[in-house]
Amino acid sequence: MNTQAAAVDPRTRIIVALDLPGPAAALDMVCALSPHPGLFKVGLQLFIAAGPDIVRAVRDLGGRVFLDLKLHDIPNTVSRAVESASLLGAEMATIHLHGGRAMIEAAAQAAPAEMLLLGVTILTSADESALREIGVAGTVEEQVMRLAQIGVDGGLRGLVASPRELQPLRRTHGSEIKIVTPGIRPRGANPNDQKRSLTPREALEAGADYLVIGRPITAAPDPRAALDRIVADVV
Repeated sequence: MNTQAAAVDPRTRIIVALDLPGPAAALDMVCALSPHPGLFKVGLQLFIAAGPDIVRAVRDLGGRVFLDLKLHDIPNTVSRAVESASLLGAEMATIHLHGGRAMIEAAAQAAPAEMLLLGVTILTSADESALREIGVAGTVEEQVMRLAQIGVDGGLRGLVASPRELQPLRRTHGSEIKIVTPGIRPRGANPNDQKRSLTPREALEAGADYLVIGRPITAAPDPRAALDRIVADVV
């Protein structure tokens, strides 16, 4: 384990993905894992099922929120949505870098200093075959690096990228950006629909700042025990 990974409590670097069917299940999970010094991810499934109130409810239970809606629209709409996410109390939020420079710049300007706005590069369910289908001729890594540079140039302080692109991103951008990494699968876990995954230890050693982990924790018979095993594996 590198010194950066060892210096920080791993629990503060784990974002538990609340990819659950409704608010009752999500809030039960927050209670089951509290006190939890990391964050809880509210994504599309839960946000559409429960609306903005779920962010407030998680925060009322002492949880910190990563609002992962991957905003992608015209610049004015996205900038207003970023402002709304901030007013909800989200500590992190995402935009999709495929929205282009003007959208990225508008979103970055709308984000207050206390909220980390992250640019999504390529989804961890995608591979080069998927890129070909949408007309991208380069490799996954080349497209991630291209989008990441546009995001950083547009004023973003953070990125979302798969574990496989962590090292090239760190070589290019150093420690100036925060990297949130989904596609994390503990040893022996089912990869599900993740095609570019690493274990938690591998991802931290490669330079991840935060790890997004969902089903290996939330679908476990004992989510607290599952979280504890993940933490023990990276200490």
